[in-house]
Amino acid sequence: QVRLVESGGGLVQAGGSLSLACAASGLKFSSSTMGWFRLAPGKEREFVAAIIWSADSTHYADSVEGRFTISRDNAKNMVYLQMDNLEPGDTGVYYCNIGRFWGQGTQVTVSS
Repeated sequence: QVRLVESGGGLVQAGGSLSLACAASGLKFSSSTMGWFRLAPGKEREFVAAIIWSADSTHYADSVEGRFTISRDNAKNMVYLQMDNLEPGDTGVYYCNIGRFWGQGTQVTVSS
């Protein structure tokens, strides 16, 4: 059974930082591309960042490029999202993703 569990969300002021983590189990983590998506109120779920299995390549949405950093630890089956210089527009529920599998999400709220 594939399970993705996010953690690390919370409330932060604009300009602050948060670190998200996703623990994966039940799949061959080391050969999977991992991604983070977010769902903001009144909007569709959108891509945030992705990292390939070898961690040699990362991809970011234009809106977070230069502020967010995705990383992974294949030995621990973990993927991380470091979010710096947060903006109110980053508010939403952040989801970890592998293929068709999704975590339950973690809430990030950025106050102005």
